[in-house]
Amino acid sequence: MQEPAFLILSALAQGPAHGYGIVKDVELSSEGRITLRAGTLYGAIDRLVAAGLVEIDHEEVVDSRLRRYYRLTPEGGNRLAAEAHRAEAQARSALARLNARGWVVGTPGGAGSRLDGATA
Repeated sequence: MQEPAFLILSALAQGPAHGYGIVKDVELSSEGRITLRAGTLYGAIDRLVAAGLVEIDHEEVVDSRLRRYYRLTPEGGNRLAAEAHRAEAQARSALARLNARGWVVGTPGGAGSRLDGATA
């Protein structure tokens, strides 16, 4: 699963949301690393709807514009959980391999170093 789809599903795990709410949640949860544009967002939502992972919750008119809210389906929740567990297992494996080779793993985005003094 591509990261934008994962983050959209994650945003909807909190409850129904409209497009702008999803965009803001993705930006916040990715610490500003990912900003979804409208075409990317709605293309991904269309694919998630077609796959049965997301569905329309309701629509409302705000300032003469239609606002559509989406929600996670039970299948979408199961898929999100499976993807989160898979990513977690892969991360644990990568960290274990680094530790086994003597790497001291720093914080995300920070520098790591080897126990022998070499830098990463």
